[in-house]
Amino acid sequence: MVEYSGSGDPARSLALLWRTAEKPSRGKKPALTVDRIVRAAIDLADREGLAVLSMRKVADQLGVGTMSLYTHVPGKGELLDVMLDTVYGETDRPDLAARPWRERLEFLARENLALYSRHPWLLQVATTRPPLGPNLIAKYDYELRAVADVGLSEIEMDAVLTLVLQYVHGAARVSVEKTQAERETGMTDNDWWVAHQPFLAQIGDTEKYPLATSVGAAAGAAFDGTIDPGFAFEFGLGRLLDGIEVFVSRSADRPSHPGP
Repeated sequence: MVEYSGSGDPARSLALLWRTAEKPSRGKKPALTVDRIVRAAIDLADREGLAVLSMRKVADQLGVGTMSLYTHVPGKGELLDVMLDTVYGETDRPDLAARPWRERLEFLARENLALYSRHPWLLQVATTRPPLGPNLIAKYDYELRAVADVGLSEIEMDAVLTLVLQYVHGAARVSVEKTQAERETGMTDNDWWVAHQPFLAQIGDTEKYPLATSVGAAAGAAFDGTIDPGFAFEFGLGRLLDGIEVFVSRSADRPSHPGP
């Protein structure tokens, strides 16, 4: 199941994201607010996954009638946008100006991986049309600073950041799927590997598949299963940054004002 951000009414989503429609209340605070609804929706998605998210389920969690939610949130599409923008505000944003750009990108990668770990449902949301809320924009602005002083063009800065974040998205999916598989099946990767190993030994053809046999056996023994998400993340991030480093060094050699 995949949900799509930006699927709600644009005017209503933006009004919710920026809270432009909320009027300051006088006297007693209302029992139900946008923030309460959004927090309940996030808690529900964290606990049970995005597939169960509905206005009715959120209302049940809050102990109110479903129709009372619509006074504050027009629908599920707009709610999802605000949920996304809210969790985007969780990433830590210390001053990294004194650190080398490579360390800055490493920090961003780890922060975003941690965000997916806290909220696995983020992996079920297609964000090619992102919610243009204050937290998303602040996050984007902060993350661009990691490569703002290395001699890249604006388009290249955006592309490098996108490359790193897309890598983290893929790595997070592997990690989350491994955790979910163990929870749903009650079997660890090591259990699965041990259960399959005797049969693989019987049917494996070392002459026909020599590399698959030797490398697969080595990886299985090293990782107690088919993959170690932590090792894969660190190895891949290092190689990705190696490639970006080559690109940055070549960019530094380009003339500032190329001739015709």
